Amino acid sequence: MQSFFSSLPNPSSGPGPVRLPAPPVPGPTIVPRPVEPKKPRRLAGFLLAAVVLVAGGAGWYWKSRAQQDTNAGGPVVTVPVIAAGFGNLQSTVRIAGTVAAERYASIMAPRMQGNRNNFNRGGQGQGPNGNFNDFNLTITKLVEPGSGVKPGEVVTEFDLTAQQQRLDDYKDFVVQTEANLGRLKANLAYFRESMAQQVRSSKADWDKAKLDLQTAPIRSKIDAEKYQIAVDEAKEAYDELKKQFDLQEVSQTAQIKATELDLQAARIQSDQSQANIEKMSMKSPINGIAVLQTLFRQGQMAQVRVGDQVNPGQTFLSIVDPSSMVVNASVNQVDAEKLRLGQKGRIRLDAYPDLELPGTVIGIGAMAKTSNIRASYVSEIPVRLKIDQAKVDSRIIPDLTASAEIIINSETDTVITPRAAVFDDGGKPVVFLQSPTGWVRRPIELGLMSNTSASVRSGLRKGDVVALQRPL
Repeated sequence: MQSFFSSLPNPSSGPGPVRLPAPPVPGPTIVPRPVEPKKPRRLAGFLLAAVVLVAGGAGWYWKSRAQQDTNAGGPVVTVPVIAAGFGNLQSTVRIAGTVAAERYASIMAPRMQGNRNNFNRGGQGQGPNGNFNDFNLTITKLVEPGSGVKPGEVVTEFDLTAQQQRLDDYKDFVVQTEANLGRLKANLAYFRESMAQQVRSSKADWDKAKLDLQTAPIRSKIDAEKYQIAVDEAKEAYDELKKQFDLQEVSQTAQIKATELDLQAARIQSDQSQANIEKMSMKSPINGIAVLQTLFRQGQMAQVRVGDQVNPGQTFLSIVDPSSMVVNASVNQVDAEKLRLGQKGRIRLDAYPDLELPGTVIGIGAMAKTSNIRASYVSEIPVRLKIDQAKVDSRIIPDLTASAEIIINSETDTVITPRAAVFDDGGKPVVFLQSPTGWVRRPIELGLMSNTSASVRSGLRKGDVVALQRPL
């Protein structure tokens, strides 16, 4: 087989025929895969630009800082300052407690009177096994919580159906017993008259027998014995009737007495039932605001409502006088040494932060008590503040948490500066006053000091700029 290079012309030889290579055999056509255009990376560009800006800003800042340090001969130190003020300064003690009413009336469920075994009572039992359930106190009417009430206004009512039925039963028993008592007295009178007639008849028979016995001397012995026997029998009959009369009279008199006692007991029960009915409607004894208490219902504590049953003597409602509101608080035994009766204070309620009320200390406890959240050697003393207010605010209700600042001392029309601006210099207070040439150490005379501010009696004037940090 002749190679491809042998078919090329030889340059050393002459011209001749030239053989061209055979054309390639056509094969399968290869289509190139289209190349997707690249998406612009905008996020990377933004990040790069941000890095460049930050680096440029940092370079400019440090360059300018170095230039300032070079011009000033060192780093610049910034000292916070404040201008001295003028006004009133008060030293206070802060306490916390709860709002309560000094004058209030507790409304308790009435204590029911009456015999629980229902002795000498007519009617049929309402409860299981014929027992009466007369002493259940179910609320059927209740005043709205937070509403104002006046003296004599009805604030609650109880279901009086059972007591009304009890009263009717005892009234019926009284009427029946009175009728029975009249019948017994009439029977006793009839018995007395009947027995008296029999006694008189027996006495007459005895007298006749004795008269007949007087004829014994003229009678035969047999007749005389008969007369004697007749006298003895008449005497025995007379004595027996007399004894029977006495016993029967005692028995009937005792029955009448027992009936009278039953009648008296029924009348007492009737009067007690009537008194219980009157207790079913309870009225407010004072002018104030109604505050409902809580009771245990269905496994949890809940506010009392219509339909609840309460126990006799249980407090379920309070009427508080809003003009007698106080704050019952406690103060640390150290701070208690500063408190005195009659000191004024500012009271704020946690529920209403914008409300500020004036107050006066009206009570300071004599004995300290320990706290559950403090060490045993740190005790607290109870303090009571009266809320002074010319007009009653409806937002002031019992059990609200409150705080108060009791004013211990005060100074008026004095120069005031923060305590942070007062420094100790060899045991003497000084301030650093700003001047055109720099900081000037200025001795001062301090007056009243609070937790944050101090009054300056001399050495400082209103508007002077002082340092809050000791300058270098």
